[in-house]
This record gives sequence, structure tokens and C-alpha cells, in this order.
Amino acid sequence: MDAPALPTLGSLLWEPALDHLDLVAPVTADALRRWADVDPDVAALVAVTEIDPDLADTATLNETFALPVEASANCVVVGGSRAGDERVAAAVVRAHTRADVNTRIRKLLDVRKASFLPTDRATAGSGMEYGGITPVGLPEGWRVLVDARVVTDGELALIGSGVRRSKLLLPGALLGRLPGVEVVDDLAVPVG
Repeated sequence: MDAPALPTLGSLLWEPALDHLDLVAPVTADALRRWADVDPDVAALVAVTEIDPDLADTATLNETFALPVEASANCVVVGGSRAGDERVAAAVVRAHTRADVNTRIRKLLDVRKASFLPTDRATAGSGMEYGGITPVGLPEGWRVLVDARVVTDGELALIGSGVRRSKLLLPGALLGRLPGVEVVDDLAVPVG
């Protein structure tokens, strides 16, 4: 049986992420190592590419490197509280959709009001850079909600790496197997 092929996308050079952990945030590198210990597909199917940090925003990256917007997945950090208990979640949704913060995520967190965490809190809490936050390596205690459209078999997910100078690429179905992930139907709504 042939080993699975490393995914590629657009005009970027993709390499095995586990061979280039210097390109990702330290918390992401640690999480990739631990994940690979329990899932052998991680070594073969998680790719990384180095990019100019000025091109990290989804629309710019997609245009510059001929990447389909449908492959891109954004990770946003949302929080709310109930009875003084803060509840934080990262929500991963396809770039052509937006996280349904006010309805779906608010209900999942069981809070009266949910909102995006301020940038400084999201980056300090995650140990990642703004514009590079990824579901891989988030703190324990944060829920990781992934829209079911991201984990579709046969589809790739282009996600952050914890830093703005690189991106990760992996099969969406593999992302759905990341320890701690909760796959949620209708976590996002279409943009427009």
C-alpha cells in the first residue's frame, strides 16, 4: 500500500510540517508532535509553507498564490460568561462563511452574550500571533469548535500555524480528528 501523499495547493511550496516545526508557533509545534504520537496520518498529511507575513490575510493570500477561498479556514476566538464563569472557544469556519457568534456559538457556550475576544487577550491566551491563530495548540480549557463543512472528506483545510509567516494544510477530515475538536453542524453562516 502506498503512503498517503502530502497535500499541495496553489503555487506554494508545501513540506511536511513535522520536518519544519521552526515555521510554526511553539505551542503549535508541541501540539503537532503530541498529535502525531497518537495519529500516524499527521506526519504524512500535515504540510506547512513559509509565506511573507504581509500576505497572511486570507483574501491577499488566496489572490497572490491562486488558492481557492473554499479551502481556507479561519479560526476566531470567542468568549462569554455565565455566573462569573468565563467560557472561551475557538471557532474554525470556511473563509467563505462567518462564525455564527450571536446564535450558534452563544448557545454552545451557554452564555447570554458571546463576542470576539480582544486581540491582545486572544494572542496572549493562545500563545499565537494575531492573524495566525490555529486550532492546533490551543490551551486546554478552550473549546475547539469546527464547522462540519471544514471536515468534509476529500477537501483540504488551509489554516493558520500560530504565526503569520506560515500556513498549515491538511485534509479537513484529519482536522476533525484533532484531539479536543468538536465538529458542529451549522457553526457558520454564508457571507453575504
